[in-house]
Amino acid sequence: MKQIISTPLAPAPIGPYNQAILSGDTLYISGQIPMNPETGELVSGDIKEETRMVMHNLRAILAAADLTFEHVVKSSIFLSDMNTFADVNAVYGEFFNEKTAPARETVEVANLPKFVNVEISMIAIL
Repeated sequence: MKQIISTPLAPAPIGPYNQAILSGDTLYISGQIPMNPETGELVSGDIKEETRMVMHNLRAILAAADLTFEHVVKSSIFLSDMNTFADVNAVYGEFFNEKTAPARETVEVANLPKFVNVEISMIAIL
């Protein structure tokens, strides 16, 4: 069985998907972009600010499932420009304890939804 997890504190999906799905003890969080859930506007111009917005959206979805970043076991980061890696990594690191941080990959892609600069998805366990 799967349970749909959703919160108004993160952006509503912009396609036929859900913010997250809980299946058994595993939460699968869809990729989040730097969209302000209150205004529906994209945060743009500064990759650190964009990444921080993405991480706040992810935190809101985790909280909707009564989880925290400590429950995350895997992250996938997609960047439009690998030259922003250091800045994205610095902000991402603010949300994790380095000793218990999840597994992760970071890849550069040609385009992302709404042509944003960063998108992050996560998998967490209860």
